[in-house]
Parts: sequence; C-alpha cells; structure tokens
Amino acid sequence: MAWLVLILSGVLEAVWATALGASNGFKRKIPTFIFVASMAISMAGLAYAMTELPTGTSYAVWVGIGAVLTTVLAVLRKQERLSIARTALLTALIGCVIGLKVVS
Repeated sequence: MAWLVLILSGVLEAVWATALGASNGFKRKIPTFIFVASMAISMAGLAYAMTELPTGTSYAVWVGIGAVLTTVLAVLRKQERLSIARTALLTALIGCVIGLKVVS
C-alpha cells in the first residue's frame, strides 16, 4: 500500500508543480487553490509512505515521478521542447525509480 500511495503522491507533485507555474505568483485563484490542495495531499502521502519505506528511497521516487511527469505536462502544453537527450535522461530517471522499487 505504501508504494501505491507514494506513486500517487508523486503524480500529485507534478500537479502542484504545474499549478504553481500556472498561478502566476499566486495571482490566479484556481491554480493557487489546486497548488495548495495537491501539495498538501502529496506531502501527506509522502509522509505516510515514509512510515513503511526508507526515507531516501521514498523521497527519490517521489521526486523522480514528479520531475518526469512535470516535464511531460510541460511538453504537452508546449511550454518546453523534448530533445533526444532529454528523452534519454528522463528515461534513465524512470529506470532509476523502477530500480529503487526492485531493490527495496
């Protein structure tokens, strides 16, 4: 259960990071609300996962999932470009997250 909560919390990290960018310095209400709500839930999920999983592993997986999905969202929204090098590095990051799951 801790792994599932951790993965969902990583997804929410991408949500809050994207909402933070869209909030325009907390000037836009809906993105700011989404940021606050998703960040609180994401942090609570990370805290729960850390009760059963090692802290370093939990944090690395959480950040890895959030970083990859935040980049994917930015590419889909045409805010960032995806190069071959970035694709390779993001793929390696995903591989590291899977590797942490395998060895934990």
